[in-house]
Amino acid sequence: MTDRALALAAMGLKEVDRAGWKRVGVARPESVAAHSWGVALLALLRCPPELDREKLLAMAILHDLAELRVGDLTPHDGVARDEKHRREAAAMDELLADRPDLRAIWDEAEAGQSAEARLLKDLDRAEMGAQALRYEAQGVDVAEFLRSATASMERLGE
Repeated sequence: MTDRALALAAMGLKEVDRAGWKRVGVARPESVAAHSWGVALLALLRCPPELDREKLLAMAILHDLAELRVGDLTPHDGVARDEKHRREAAAMDELLADRPDLRAIWDEAEAGQSAEARLLKDLDRAEMGAQALRYEAQGVDVAEFLRSATASMERLGE
């Protein structure tokens, strides 16, 4: 897929609603693209100087790209973790076939073994927690999301 085709396809994430928010009754849930933007903003603001900010930002942008093809699968969808990863990896094989450099960054993020990848996981959950607080202010019961995000938010000082 050319860079132009990838960019056009990726814009489709603006139309993929975050499934967890829909499940708890948020009338107009954020999109996957909005979530990824929030993670990228947190990466920009919270990346310590000893880490590679450019790599972290790339991870933040790419981390949910596979959802273009597989949708926003949550633990409530009954898809085993290994199967979810297999589906996402297959989607990334297609989407990033012409960009092995970006595929390597996604693989690193998925493996969670680098400092940037570990920070990304905390930023991903912290962003979800921040969004949960916004929905809570609208009267939505988001307790399960806040429980899931609490440790990451505390590690980041949020």
